[in-house]
Amino acid sequence: MSTIKEQLIENLVAEDKDSQCKITIVGVGAVGMACAISILLKGLADELALVDVSSDKLKGETMDLQHGSLFFSTSKITSGKDYNVSANSKIVIITAGARQQEGESRLALVQRNVNIMKSIIPTIVRYSPNCKMLVVSNPVDILTYVVWKLSGLPATRVIGSGCNLDSARFRYLIGEKLGVHPTSCHGWIIGEHGDSSVPLWSGVNVAGVALKTLDPRLGTDSDKEQWKNVHKQVVSSAYEIIKLKGYTSWAIGLSVTDLVGSILKNLRRVHPVSTMVKGLYGIQEEIFLSIPCILGRNGVSDVVKINLNSEEEALFKKSASTLWDIQKNLAI
Repeated sequence: MSTIKEQLIENLVAEDKDSQCKITIVGVGAVGMACAISILLKGLADELALVDVSSDKLKGETMDLQHGSLFFSTSKITSGKDYNVSANSKIVIITAGARQQEGESRLALVQRNVNIMKSIIPTIVRYSPNCKMLVVSNPVDILTYVVWKLSGLPATRVIGSGCNLDSARFRYLIGEKLGVHPTSCHGWIIGEHGDSSVPLWSGVNVAGVALKTLDPRLGTDSDKEQWKNVHKQVVSSAYEIIKLKGYTSWAIGLSVTDLVGSILKNLRRVHPVSTMVKGLYGIQEEIFLSIPCILGRNGVSDVVKINLNSEEEALFKKSASTLWDIQKNLAI
């Protein structure tokens, strides 16, 4: 007796089971799942793989997404505790790690998360030697360096999500102040994704009109409209969200998906992401910080050379030394 499937379907060609555009997310916490749903809704992958140490949570999240398959165009969602599920990924997104606690700085998290990376990264590279790694776990700049060291991949293929979200928050808050949509407000935050990030007030513009030409005091203490508070809000916003809901997730998921799209579609868009900055702006140490990078299928293919004024350069170097003071003492 033939099965219903056999009666219904006659196979003509053996199916090629290899994915052409596979993305793996390591860690199915709030951030990992925000990345997952954003990537699925954008239709960026033909296979999405999830990896986590918690079997029940992993299984539950996978089933929940699979049951929504009717509503998006990713044909295969897989998961497992074993990293073989991640084999042949184009991009691996690292969100695993200890979560930032209320009142805890991103940098205080660091050694806890270094140890977690040691158990993850070498195995991933064994299964996906040609992948690009996108590091989201905090403190992201230091952990991007750690992942680069552990992976043995070229620095151009290990990218930290960095200040892509900080800059998005910056543009949103500028837009709120001006009554303009954030896509029409242009402004960059570079340096550490965190407390020592650097707002580039000299480049903030709408329709090519630099706000500093309207008021040279923009972003300084003598600025009557207190634009400096916009950057303070950017820095404090994650802490505020963590205090209110326990974690941040949606905005970072959207930000990561934005980066994934630029890489997979070879868009060559410019993003402020964390990359190796040794040799730039007088920095001599091997550290990763956010600067404007061109992202495409090879990862970071180019960096944009921005002209920092003396104050901005001093703040950028200060951001670098803040990270180096912690990074140099790490046991990797």
